[in-house]
Amino acid sequence: MAEEVSNKQIILKEYVTGSPKESDMILKTSSIKLKVPEDNCNDAVLVKNLYLSCDPYMRNRMSKIDGSYVDSFTPGSAITGYGVGRVVDSSNPNFKIGDLIWGITGWEEYTLIKSTQGLFKIHHTDDVPLSYYTGLLGMAGTTAYSGFYEVCSPEGGETVFISAASGAVGQLVGQFAKLLGCYVVGSAGSKEKVDLLKNKFGFDDAFNYKEEPDLNAALKRYFPDGIDIYFENVGGKMLDAVLLNMRVHGRIAVCGMISQYNLEEPEGVRNLFCLISKRIRMQGFLVPDYYHLYPKFLDMVLPLIKQGKITYVEDIAEGLESAPAALVGLFSGRNVGKQVVVVARE
Repeated sequence: MAEEVSNKQIILKEYVTGSPKESDMILKTSSIKLKVPEDNCNDAVLVKNLYLSCDPYMRNRMSKIDGSYVDSFTPGSAITGYGVGRVVDSSNPNFKIGDLIWGITGWEEYTLIKSTQGLFKIHHTDDVPLSYYTGLLGMAGTTAYSGFYEVCSPEGGETVFISAASGAVGQLVGQFAKLLGCYVVGSAGSKEKVDLLKNKFGFDDAFNYKEEPDLNAALKRYFPDGIDIYFENVGGKMLDAVLLNMRVHGRIAVCGMISQYNLEEPEGVRNLFCLISKRIRMQGFLVPDYYHLYPKFLDMVLPLIKQGKITYVEDIAEGLESAPAALVGLFSGRNVGKQVVVVARE
């Protein structure tokens, strides 16, 4: 008989409108057998979750949406998202008991993942924290790499602006741009984050957008000759101001629009004519389209981490019960750096 254990889970109560609240999620305890079922589970793994990733895109999944690139969560069921886990049982010979993986898992102590497609095996070494595979060495890192190098087609000496620059993706894009020899400015929402961008991540400059009544004037101050590359994480008024300040043949990689996720009616963008007059290329992208580049990304970034040329800041929340507050905090800017939830440290 397979051992049966209790399994704490974070459940979405109902679909959310407006800003998400901790009370939209509840902690529930169920039970689970530590064995992959034999029926229709020939490509499954049962994992013990160690670290969970809180990401802005998860807000969209908390609402009932049709036609999106990712399905809505199911009310009454455990939330799912990126995480790091250890294999407890497996029906796929490529994943053995004890293997470490990252990919989509449940917000719970143990998850039965019925398809290993999209899971990445971690070849872990002690010189990088295992939690990095929720961010720097996982989805966020691959997002930064593919968005900057593949979508933006950067060249040394160009001017680069990054919004939400202290977050999981932005902090990396800025460092990649600096390594290439670009002039880099980021925006963030507090003095602490601005200081982090300049003193920890090596940005040339940074500003607190909350203290700038005129974003167009602020961007002209930091980019008197215009912006070659904008890495877009915010949308709304920031995007409108950036469009006025782009250079001819500039590139905009649209990674996210966190300012819009909690609005029932998204804000319009007024300055789209700049795309024509300045011949700007503006492209949205999704990281799964670039996961084939993950080995190439690791080959580049792991040596940079070990040489101290790439640094990363995590905001760690301890315990599964802290996950709702950690997720909700993303939308008020409460986190500093990549938001991670520790479920178990083995």
